[in-house]
Amino acid sequence: MSTTAEALIPIRRHRYTVADYYRMAEVGILAPDARVELIDGEVIEMPPIGAPHACVVTELQNLLIAAVGGQALVRVQNPVHLGRHDEPQPDLALVTPPASKYRLRHPRPGDCLLLIEVADTTLRFDRDIKLGRYARAGIPEVWLVDLQGRTLTRCHGPGAAGYRATDLITDRITLPVPGLETIGLDLARLW
Repeated sequence: MSTTAEALIPIRRHRYTVADYYRMAEVGILAPDARVELIDGEVIEMPPIGAPHACVVTELQNLLIAAVGGQALVRVQNPVHLGRHDEPQPDLALVTPPASKYRLRHPRPGDCLLLIEVADTTLRFDRDIKLGRYARAGIPEVWLVDLQGRTLTRCHGPGAAGYRATDLITDRITLPVPGLETIGLDLARLW
């Protein structure tokens, strides 16, 4: 084949579906304890969880559980099904009850009140890739906690082009819990 003919052949990527992703785990291609997510049909390996990251995730988990009581469920580092090619695992997901509806499926965008990503080494990936996926899927609100910058970015108003509004939170404040606006989450203990 000539170089000219080769230049005309398009390069195509194969995107895995969520079903493909689970099948890879079933047959042992992905280890049971693999730290991976499916983003845009690609299996993305996530870095190990460091102590500062784990501490903040646990602190947020405890704050959310205490604040929302039984009005919502707090899921930690579990999948959220966004669509055919996307099943990320946000650090925290605040979803609508009852828990029984998640026995046979993971939460979908309509189940989610809030997703939280805690970023230590993954800030750029979380901000530049995952936030866009969350917005296009219609997740109403996402908080991006930047451990190194000691900030929280509140993203709301999802749309096809991303979140229409972002608020950079640098002070110790109380934020309303999305979908449960009468409940505030005191973030003073985060930093």
